[in-house]
Amino acid sequence: MSRAQWRWEFLDRADRVRDRPVSPVFTSRFDAEQWLGEHWRQLAAEHLAQARLLGGDEPVGAPVLLREA
Repeated sequence: MSRAQWRWEFLDRADRVRDRPVSPVFTSRFDAEQWLGEHWRQLAAEHLAQARLLGGDEPVGAPVLLREA
């Protein structure tokens, strides 16, 4: 039995999926969310608007906005 793999998919301001940067692959949702919490400012500086968590190949939850409140 294989474990679920978690990764982020990044979208630009026009809601297009970007192929760069490439998300690391995580073995837990917690680790994936912690990583995004540490890197979201850098991602926003690269003109990414949203991050969508994928569990395997399926979106999980709502996308996370990458901007300062």
